[in-house]
Amino acid sequence: VQLQASGGGLVQAGGSLRLSCAASGDILPNNAMGWYRQGPGNRRLLVASISSGITNYADSVKGRFTVSRDNAKNTLYLQMNSLKPEDTAVYYCKARAPNLQIGTMEYDYWGQGTLVTVSS
Repeated sequence: VQLQASGGGLVQAGGSLRLSCAASGDILPNNAMGWYRQGPGNRRLLVASISSGITNYADSVKGRFTVSRDNAKNTLYLQMNSLKPEDTAVYYCKARAPNLQIGTMEYDYWGQGTLVTVSS
């Protein structure tokens, strides 16, 4: 499985961005996917996830961010509205899928990250 994230950039506070994560390889519609972010000096934390249509959000983004998935395109999205300076971070997409080479059905694949910078 390979993940390619895109859509980051510089935006003013209150603005919007949409991140995309294109997945390729052995990934199925019911495999969980999600977005994480890591700010300077911080741990990588969950932003939003989607699994079999069920979504989950960090409290800090509820009501502002929306995670969605287009299974036909094997693409994960994160619509980010009302952005705040504290949303500044590198955003990573993750997919949990089988890795037959190491013999596990739940292996975490990560994309390369895309930088989101929100100016005040």
